[in-house]
Amino acid sequence: MVQILPYIQIILSLLLIAGILLQRSEASLGASFGSDNATGGRFTRRGFEKLTFNATLVIAALFAITAFISLLLNR
Repeated sequence: MVQILPYIQIILSLLLIAGILLQRSEASLGASFGSDNATGGRFTRRGFEKLTFNATLVIAALFAITAFISLLLNR
């Protein structure tokens, strides 16, 4: 188990990066400096976007769990 854990973390990290990059970005340059963008209101996620968001959350949780397990096993 200890030998395969780093490979699992590498795969999860690559999936996490891909999931984050596939998500839609609503923040423009003005929004990062605090201005209110009138066209960038609230939206609901549907279809593939919702699936990508939920999958990214699950992958992030799995990555955190494997990192914690790795910490406990290396004691």
